[in-house]
Amino acid sequence: MTNHWIDIRNSDCILIMGANPAENHPCSFKWVLQAKDNGAPLISVDPRYTRTSAMADIYARLRSGTDIAFLGGMLKYILDRDLIHRDYVVNYTNAAFLIADDFEFEDGIFSGYDPQTRKYDKATWKYQLAELPDGSAEGTPGEPLKDPTLEHPKCVYQLLKKHYARYDLDTVSGVTGTPVDDLKRVFRTFAETAAPQKAGTIMYAMGWTQHTAGTQNIRAMAIIQLLLGNIGKAGGGVNALRGESNVQGSTDHALLFHILPGYLKTPKASLPTLAAYNAKYTPKPLGKLSANWWSNYPKYSVSLLKSMFGRAATAENDFGYAWLPKLDDAENYSWLSIFDEMYNGNIKGFFVWGQNPACSGANAGKVRQGLAKLDWMVNVNIFPSETGWFFQDKNLGIKPEEIHTKVFILPAAVSVEKEGSITNSGRWMQWRYKAADSPGQATPDAEIINMIYQELKKLYQEEGGKFPDPIVNLKWDYFDQHGECDVHAVAKEINGYFLEDVEFPDQGKSFQAGDLVPSFAYLKDDGSTSSGNWLYCHSYTADGNMSARRTRETEGIGLNSQWAWCWPVNRRIIYNRASVDLMGRPWDERHPVITFTGEVENGKYVTKQWEGDVPDGGWYPMQNPDGTMRDDSKLAFIMKPEGHAQIFATSLADGPFPEHYEPLETPLTENPFSGRLLNPAVRKWIGEADPHAERGSEEFPYVCSTYRVTEHWQTGVMSRHCPWLLELQPQLFVEMSRELAAEKGIRPGERVWVSSKRAAVMAIALPTARLKPLRVQGMTIHQVGLPWCFGWKMPPGTGGDSANLLTPNIGDANTMIPETKAFMVNIEKAAPEDAPPGHLVAKERSSPG
Repeated sequence: MTNHWIDIRNSDCILIMGANPAENHPCSFKWVLQAKDNGAPLISVDPRYTRTSAMADIYARLRSGTDIAFLGGMLKYILDRDLIHRDYVVNYTNAAFLIADDFEFEDGIFSGYDPQTRKYDKATWKYQLAELPDGSAEGTPGEPLKDPTLEHPKCVYQLLKKHYARYDLDTVSGVTGTPVDDLKRVFRTFAETAAPQKAGTIMYAMGWTQHTAGTQNIRAMAIIQLLLGNIGKAGGGVNALRGESNVQGSTDHALLFHILPGYLKTPKASLPTLAAYNAKYTPKPLGKLSANWWSNYPKYSVSLLKSMFGRAATAENDFGYAWLPKLDDAENYSWLSIFDEMYNGNIKGFFVWGQNPACSGANAGKVRQGLAKLDWMVNVNIFPSETGWFFQDKNLGIKPEEIHTKVFILPAAVSVEKEGSITNSGRWMQWRYKAADSPGQATPDAEIINMIYQELKKLYQEEGGKFPDPIVNLKWDYFDQHGECDVHAVAKEINGYFLEDVEFPDQGKSFQAGDLVPSFAYLKDDGSTSSGNWLYCHSYTADGNMSARRTRETEGIGLNSQWAWCWPVNRRIIYNRASVDLMGRPWDERHPVITFTGEVENGKYVTKQWEGDVPDGGWYPMQNPDGTMRDDSKLAFIMKPEGHAQIFATSLADGPFPEHYEPLETPLTENPFSGRLLNPAVRKWIGEADPHAERGSEEFPYVCSTYRVTEHWQTGVMSRHCPWLLELQPQLFVEMSRELAAEKGIRPGERVWVSSKRAAVMAIALPTARLKPLRVQGMTIHQVGLPWCFGWKMPPGTGGDSANLLTPNIGDANTMIPETKAFMVNIEKAAPEDAPPGHLVAKERSSPG
């Protein structure tokens, strides 16, 4: 999230797409309604007419999986009419950059594609660079060539126009099913935010990410926001709605396989030394005015290693770099890969902590089959789940006595039974205090981890082992003799310490060993500082626990800078140097995020002074009041080597521009935009447990999507054990249009089978006006929807089973997040003998998946 929850109220137009915040993120919707009260139109684009749509000024229906076609149409609409914030685009994005002459795009494929590996060689996805002057340092990249007029045929802007020339209104409508008039209303309304004094925001969630082109869905909207000048502004941005309160915190602290804390890269086996690792991931600046903040990468990686291994990490042993696990270059360890390896018998032990993959995993039948092939599984949760009791699944096809997986159940404390922080969607780290003790044997997660760690360490110390070093050298001093965790010690470790006396003569500051580091600008790469997460360095300082602050803002735009703490360095709106013009004056004077107020002499700034939010770099503005450019400033997008936001992306797996491809399972047999139906860079699993419907299948003719309901949280492990919530949503249901129900002879409340190529689940039929048939490529396409929060463990036998039994094994080309929002199903009325009334089960599957 570039902005934060409260800031939504500052928006002049809100586009919600790939999300339903009125139901799934209701706290956020408070600020949406405030924006509406201030006159901002609300646009809802969704396959289903939701509670969010009911509050919208404009509603547009589309076929699930066609978001890039829709957004590509908006891009063409904006570009054809020159509806851009030109000064912003030229100065703050790479729109003016010239791309290599040999870059091409033809028939759905960008240059450099290898059909054997299904990967791109990105050698042609690069900027043209100016020749370096004589005497330049070796390895120094040249300045990117630019055309500020945006007219050069190889500049990003012209390549963008060429790419989306195919996305005319009729073709977009024919693919998405959205009527042309609705497309025009959405495009025209949102494009009005290109005015410098306006800002529009986009709110998205899993409806965008869970697709084979999920990353590119978000990229497409990011490009729109950059063209309109909406990044960095109050009321602007690209804002991700997290599914629960601490998802942002968990990703910040590296829950995902490909990152270390603070979004550092997980080492690869081909990088055997710390020097090789840092060299690989420390970019060179492209241009003399680029801040290139990732040039500090070695400071953050060494400080992390010192935090992890303490005194055992020394310069002589590469600060313990060899003790970190390494990824195989050719493989990934994403969710889909893990369960594929488990299904194939290559994973023998599994910790499943605070999650329920037997219901939440794509192709959940395959997941359950994989669990049955483990030697052991440790399930940590607050209530019994389908994962912990997977062997009781009557449709597993394996008798419990034939399953040799040894299952350990460890009851955990809920959030209010422990102290610590959460980081919400807006990047706000907020401290929570313990409200009650845990019942029975339920134990806080940190203390469970500590018990396991202490036993492991003892075994390694007494018996040795293949690789004891990472365990026995781990810095682990956050627990007292009773095993209780000092969460403040953990928070301070995450912030970081000076490990030696350090002086910063340029700033006139010095620190002693044991002092907390005041911000990540003071971290060093020589082992004299530690930080468990460089992004959180500044969260717990000599001034105390910043996340525990509770001072509300009494005036202003809602930054609330003294309420909790926000990464990085308490900056509430990131990229905020793009919210001002080259002289540091806000584009939108009604909602100034930052304003430069330095003194002026003879037409030039002579002192540095910014007001408002923490600026994204405290340098001088790019330009003096007399119009002269400064050479002691930095460009606005400080995390990019070129200092400019990337309209043309140089590193994504599936292309520098978003391109529409169909989902793995689609009712179409052709893609009107190109000859490519499926994203060519996506990874496919092919096996008996990974069947998928053929394109245009008559057996599975309906587009299906999964979603959440307000009453149940995630897979419902907690909420399905709460009688008052279960009473509100007791059973799995399937929404369908009234037209489809009439066509199939299905009445409200009847039991139906919803089947995919992988499985079938029984659900209660819910014909509704919220779904309508779409006209797509001359065909009538029906869409249906299922919540994915049910399972057979609670309520036992009557609630139904997970909709993810139906979803396919395929994921986004960049993140490998599963595609659960667009797949093909059939619906048939259940026979009276299929199950007794009210008893919902999953149908026996014809394959192991």
